[in-house]
Amino acid sequence: MPNARDWDDTLHDLNDRRERSRALGGPERLARQHAAGKLDARARIDLLVDTGSFSEIGTLAGGDVAADAVVAGSGTIDGRPVMVGAEDFTTLGGSIGPASNAKRYRIAELALRNHIPLVMLLEGAGFRTTGETHGRSPTDLLMQSKCSGRVPVISAVLGASAGHGALVAPISDFCVMTRRGAIFTAGPPVVRESTGEVVTKEDLGGPNVALASGLVHNVAADDPEALGLIRQYLSYFPSSAWAYPPTDTAGADGLRPTPELLDLVPRDHRKVYDMRAVLDAVVDHGDWMEIQPAFGQSVVCALARFAGQPVAIVANNPAYLAGSVDAEGADKAAHFICVSDAFHLPLVFLADNPGVLPGSQSERKGVLRSGARMFVAQTFATTPKIHITLRKAYGFGSVVMSLIGFDGQVATYAYPGATLGAMGAGASSEAIRADEEVARALREAEAQASYRSAAGLGFDELIDPRETRNVIVQALTRAAPARQAAPEPVLRPPITP
Repeated sequence: MPNARDWDDTLHDLNDRRERSRALGGPERLARQHAAGKLDARARIDLLVDTGSFSEIGTLAGGDVAADAVVAGSGTIDGRPVMVGAEDFTTLGGSIGPASNAKRYRIAELALRNHIPLVMLLEGAGFRTTGETHGRSPTDLLMQSKCSGRVPVISAVLGASAGHGALVAPISDFCVMTRRGAIFTAGPPVVRESTGEVVTKEDLGGPNVALASGLVHNVAADDPEALGLIRQYLSYFPSSAWAYPPTDTAGADGLRPTPELLDLVPRDHRKVYDMRAVLDAVVDHGDWMEIQPAFGQSVVCALARFAGQPVAIVANNPAYLAGSVDAEGADKAAHFICVSDAFHLPLVFLADNPGVLPGSQSERKGVLRSGARMFVAQTFATTPKIHITLRKAYGFGSVVMSLIGFDGQVATYAYPGATLGAMGAGASSEAIRADEEVARALREAEAQASYRSAAGLGFDELIDPRETRNVIVQALTRAAPARQAAPEPVLRPPITP
């Protein structure tokens, strides 16, 4: 008769192999990792996902190389399934071998197959040099790119990330890095050998470089904060493009006036204010998440909720460049709009800008090209769009902010006294060399612009600033029935940064 003890040797062997894999690079390397203020790969996953929810795949992949330097599997975040992979720097520097490449491909494949997010935690040296030629074999990047616009793809740079492993970052919808992180095509030794340049990891791809280039969206002080930002980001999104964003009915904030906007938004168009204070006043409980706050600061991109419904906010910020739309701000907004549209988050545009940033430096940065990307992104968006002009919106700066008529908006509003047109009265007077009488007429016309536009239904309504939150909530409520019964991916994948 079969006896359970017949399995003892086999299961003992399995357990030994699992334990060797779970030990990662061993006690000494783990101690160095922790002494550097960084969590190890398994600790990172445990902190990211719900307690006890992680289920590993490929534990024995790589044979004698523990997990082949990448820990991979599934877990849940706030009860919703995700696929996750974490490069293990304590094992061969987190380098990618044939088995770990297969695991990276597999978790992306399962994320797309099961319609759930993919999260990659990066700290590795890229492909491992083995001297072997593997011939025709799939790369994980193929499947990661197929996830784009279908399931949320999130990456975190938690140490030095180089080469092939780093390439998931520009594919990601959201990428966060820690102050100890660095990301680059090739590390300092390769740079020195190839070009003769001697450079540190920090100067090559640290936060100051990665944030300024737009590659990385947000920065965190340490691993726990970075992993918390991932959890926060995903809370606004559905698990895939085949679902709608989750509405927080229990924590929803209801209709309420916003009288504080009368003090926050100056009536004088020449005075500055921080648009972030407006967001504090109008969104649910003043709780929102800014994306890429250190890049393209003339435009604020934020995730928030109105009456419990997640939305994406694109707002000009008069506290920076007077709110002018510069190349970096437009690039940031284009990517943000496309990601938000891919996952069916309604778009709320809060316009207050003097136009696209003029000047030779702005032109050299390609402001028209970047502005066109933003315009195309918002024009092609299929999700509900709501526009409010707070004080001014001139020229192409108004167009990229979804002000132009017949652009598929659910609602368009403006504050009384908002000024519109190809350019401001002062610039227009200068351009045509107007005398004082003509200049005065142009200033008067500018002051009456919102009323003339409202007279021809250029806006659905002129609103009291105290009505701002309520009209947004009401517009979202009106738009909800138009959603198709079964959500599907939009035709275009998100634009990468």
